[in-house]
Amino acid sequence: MKHEDIIRKMTMEEKAAFLSGKNVWQSRNIDRLAIPSIFCADGPHGVRKQAGAGDHLGLNASLPATCFPTAAAVANSWDENLAEEIGKALGEEASSQEVNVLLGPGLNIKRSPLCGRNFEYFSEDPLLSGKMAAAYIRGIQSQGVCACPKHFAVNSQERLRMSVDSVLDERTLREIYLEGFEIAVKEGGAKSIMTSYNAVNGVYANENKHLLKDILRGDWNFDGIVITDWGGSNNHVEGVAAGSDLEMPAPGLGSARELIAAVETGTLTMEELDACVDDLLDAVLSLTAAKKSEKKSFDSKAHHELARKASQESIVLLKNEDGMLPLAFGCKVAVIGDFAFTPRYQGAGSSIVNPLSLETIESVIQSAPLNLIGCSKGYQRNGKEDEALKKEALALAAKADAVLYCFGLDELSESEGQDRTHLEIPDSQISLLKALAEVNPNIVGVLSAGSVIELPWQSCCKSLLHGYLGGQAGAGAMVRVITGEVNPSGRLAESYPLKLSDTPAYHYFPGKERCAEYREGIFVGYRYYDTAGIPVCYPFGFGLSYTTFAYSDLQLSEDGVRFTITNKGDRDGKEVAQLYVGGPKGMIFRPDKELKGFVKVHLKAGESRNVKIPFDDKTFRYWNVATNRFEVEKGDYTIYIGASVEDLRLSTTLTLEGTTDILPYTPEKMKSYYSGLITDVSAEEFEVLLGHPIPDGKWSGELGINDAFCQMYYAKSRLARLVYGVLTGLKNKSEAKGKPDLNLLFIYSMPFRGIAKMTNGVVSMEMAEGMVLAVNGHFLKGMKKVIGGFFSNAKANRAYEKKLSGK
Repeated sequence: MKHEDIIRKMTMEEKAAFLSGKNVWQSRNIDRLAIPSIFCADGPHGVRKQAGAGDHLGLNASLPATCFPTAAAVANSWDENLAEEIGKALGEEASSQEVNVLLGPGLNIKRSPLCGRNFEYFSEDPLLSGKMAAAYIRGIQSQGVCACPKHFAVNSQERLRMSVDSVLDERTLREIYLEGFEIAVKEGGAKSIMTSYNAVNGVYANENKHLLKDILRGDWNFDGIVITDWGGSNNHVEGVAAGSDLEMPAPGLGSARELIAAVETGTLTMEELDACVDDLLDAVLSLTAAKKSEKKSFDSKAHHELARKASQESIVLLKNEDGMLPLAFGCKVAVIGDFAFTPRYQGAGSSIVNPLSLETIESVIQSAPLNLIGCSKGYQRNGKEDEALKKEALALAAKADAVLYCFGLDELSESEGQDRTHLEIPDSQISLLKALAEVNPNIVGVLSAGSVIELPWQSCCKSLLHGYLGGQAGAGAMVRVITGEVNPSGRLAESYPLKLSDTPAYHYFPGKERCAEYREGIFVGYRYYDTAGIPVCYPFGFGLSYTTFAYSDLQLSEDGVRFTITNKGDRDGKEVAQLYVGGPKGMIFRPDKELKGFVKVHLKAGESRNVKIPFDDKTFRYWNVATNRFEVEKGDYTIYIGASVEDLRLSTTLTLEGTTDILPYTPEKMKSYYSGLITDVSAEEFEVLLGHPIPDGKWSGELGINDAFCQMYYAKSRLARLVYGVLTGLKNKSEAKGKPDLNLLFIYSMPFRGIAKMTNGVVSMEMAEGMVLAVNGHFLKGMKKVIGGFFSNAKANRAYEKKLSGK
């Protein structure tokens, strides 16, 4: 242990209490031993330190901070240097606000475009996710602040996220859902990691020894701290036994008493307890030592410019018929769309940033070299038809040479706490777009959305730009691209299907009751579309430029490939060259090709450059479930270089010797996986992939401590069913208003145990168990336990506090 001298001086009560937060954002300090607390704050795309009372979703006001583009946007830059710059700025701002741990970046895989929190995640691809996350982490931690990548692991849906069990095979787990975290730990040097709410193969992530001990600390040699998601601790004793160090936010001293009791009964060893105390002590002492040199201020203007640069690098030009963009100087332009006045620039939920400033297209375009003839909202944001606004917009559009139409997903469409049910933009916006195209064919669509959408209406747009959620300076970035001051260089970090039913997890997402079955296996995103031959609207890696690039002179070596890229146009520009590998087929099922490297290159008009993309330990590996390790299959591998997964410009082959003759699969029993046609995998075939029976995930019988409030519709208690009805009514009413009530959504999907973990010790686990008894029809027995538990918990808390204070 690193801090054995301090641990020897700590009482059992101090050790146990140290492993839980003292309030919503801080760890517990122990003044007797001069052990300070550390402060955590959300921060995937901007520091969100609350100014007053803390709440778990951060809905109370937070201190102003730079709002950078969300991860879904920055991933489209494919620029690790930019990501590290953003990370450094985030670290500077965190340090200036005395934040020690920044809770981000988020790098869960976009298994389905319906996940409500996809705006906060990078990609459907683990390599791109991991590389971008590692860069953020290096930048954040360069400022003496600890980055905390999240949510570890397999957290792919918002629906019932605190109780759902993600059921998947070990190969899919390792290759798809863990690889990004592996890169974040090994290449980013992450000093902390946040566990997810959900269970993984029957064991909650925060107490999953396979995840936390075997893989994280064992295979990856992680030596930082493991922090629960807020309210994400299921069983604190089992969490500590698995190596989870800090239970947040503030479960009260009941958790500490559980640890003491477990040590006394032998359920938890003193060595396991001390190991977690040592981990947390090391983090607290190193972070507070770094705090002495923390920056008290930062250059807000420079950070705003960086936010604009990040947005510029991430904007994707999807369509540009007749070279309509960039617009010529002096072009008569009409700006239409509510998003031009009130932009969608960030997501909803715990990541909401209070921006230092905020640009709008309506204001920024006033100073652009264009002839602006007017601006009109055109539609109501809440989706209601408004004929007066529509008429005004059509009249304005008819007078313009070009129309900039600003539209996309509204705040209700994508949010933490709920998943989407479709991929459509609100009808009122699309009906206006179609009407505009009737009066003026020169429509430039300017999209704002944090995740994938269907685009059956894109024929109405001559040009189409996607800014995702571009942060506080996204409007200025977009105008610069429209006028040609900036040449767009964003490339899609996720595939855009023609329709929702084409997506690989369509029949499996979200998990309907207790289990989310990952029957599609490794065939996520482009890995599925490319292998199964499913046409898409826009492929992974796609993006246009105002210039063109040529590839030539591919050279293969043992450690990578070299090739030449030439800018063939008359404008300077940036190209994202992508390396894909296609492995041998027959013995091991695999996608047709997988991303294994990339590089972003700036080239002046007419310039050529020879670039290299190296191979690494992940380039040719697959997880062999029979040998229980990564192996390389013997055979011929095709190396592709291209501008997207579909636009391949160069290729060569490489023959490799295998690392094992032990084969993990019987092909005739897994035909769906060997063909890549995985949208209708039978239960029997999925069990072959899993290697064990599918767990029974049906809701039935009595509710348990890990069941959610939204399940009370089948509770035996009439009162519980009434409460369910009230909650559902309030939820529906908030959605009808156009803005989700995030606290209500959190409560709606929260399991009963969450009450004991989120109330700062006011409610104990005994009381939560009493509530479950009452819900199951044992009202008097349950209320007796709740009331008795309240008084016994309060008494025990007072006694514990007395021991901690030494009085």
